[in-house]
Amino acid sequence: MYRPTAFRQDDLTTLHAQIDSTGLALLTSNGPAGLQATHLPLLLAADEGEFGTLYGHFARANPHWQDLTGQEALTVFSGPDAYVHPGWYPGKAEHGQVVPTWNYIAVHAWGQVEVFDDADRLRLLLERLTARHEAGRPRPWALDDAPSEYLERMLRAIVGFALPIRRLEGQWKLSQNRQAADRAGVREGLAASDNPRDRELAARMTP
Repeated sequence: MYRPTAFRQDDLTTLHAQIDSTGLALLTSNGPAGLQATHLPLLLAADEGEFGTLYGHFARANPHWQDLTGQEALTVFSGPDAYVHPGWYPGKAEHGQVVPTWNYIAVHAWGQVEVFDDADRLRLLLERLTARHEAGRPRPWALDDAPSEYLERMLRAIVGFALPIRRLEGQWKLSQNRQAADRAGVREGLAASDNPRDRELAARMTP
C-alpha cells in the first residue's frame, strides 16, 4: 500500500481496533489459479503471534480456498471513506489552487493461510464469530439454537482457515497534509453531510 508519511498508521492497538470494527473484509490471493478475491467476516485473535492471527471460513464450494495452502494472502479492511469537496478549503477563495481528493481509513494484513476442516475446530470458530456479531442483541442466536443434524451438514459445507499476520499496514488519510484551516474546513463539511459515512469520517479527524 502506498503510504505517504503523513498518513501512516503503525500503532498496533489502533490497527487491531479497525480490524475489529470492520464487518466484512476482502481476502485476496494470487495462487496457481490466478488472482482471486472473497469477501468474508473475519475474527482477530490479537494475542496470537506478533501482529495477531485472522480466522474465517469459506463455503466449501468456493474454489478459492483450494488455491490458498502455502500461498501468501492479502486481507483488506476498509474503514469510512469520503469525497473531499475543494470548496471546503479556505484557500479556494484566496488562490484557487485546490483540487478534489478522497479521505479514507484502511488496513492491509498479509500472511500465509492454513486451511482446516476439523469439525471441532470449525465449530469453535463459528461459536466465536457468532458470539461477536450477536453480542448486544435482545435474543442473541447461538449454534445450539439450530438442530444438531442441520448444523452438522452446515459444518461439512464450509472450510476454515487461519492467517497469522506477518505484515500489517494502516493508512489514515484524514487531511493531515493540509493546513489547520483546511483540515477544519474538511471536517466541518463532512460533519454537515447527509451521508453517515461522511459524518463517521469527520468524527475520526482530530482538530
